[in-house]
Amino acid sequence: MALIIPVRGFVPKIGKNCFLAETAVIIGDVVIGDDCSIWFNAVLRGDVNSISIGNKVNIQDGAVLHTLYQKSKVFIEDNVTVGHNATVHGAIIHSNVLIGIGATVLDNAEIAENTIIAANALVLSDTKTEPGSIYGGVPAKKIKNIEPHQTKEMIEKIAENYIFYAGWYKES
Repeated sequence: MALIIPVRGFVPKIGKNCFLAETAVIIGDVVIGDDCSIWFNAVLRGDVNSISIGNKVNIQDGAVLHTLYQKSKVFIEDNVTVGHNATVHGAIIHSNVLIGIGATVLDNAEIAENTIIAANALVLSDTKTEPGSIYGGVPAKKIKNIEPHQTKEMIEKIAENYIFYAGWYKES
């Protein structure tokens, strides 16, 4: 089971049907919705401010979620993938979003629904993305629009796949 650490009187709350890898670390003021998966070596550090995660969210291996004391919170809606070794620091991530491998999303950035943040992109503080778009680069800029069928094929499929993958670990 994951390392779950209460801090400052806050105990992480975990929803139904979640998979928490045994090396995941979940600290403090963290609320995780239903059907989520928190993978190996992911760290959700709600020690200085809150982290709220919706349903069908997967936080992949090595990802880090953190905040700024009294200045920013992490808020993630439903059907979101935070890719391997990505960092979300005090940002708002709306539904149906893919944060690519190694990407960084900084404080008070807001990622609109149906958006892809490309691998290794850097989304600067206070950036607000357009819905249905792909952003990439350092700093991240809009690359192109996403067609509605691509959202279903890519973003939603990944969220469903990770529920399936988590099932393998629950069975063993």
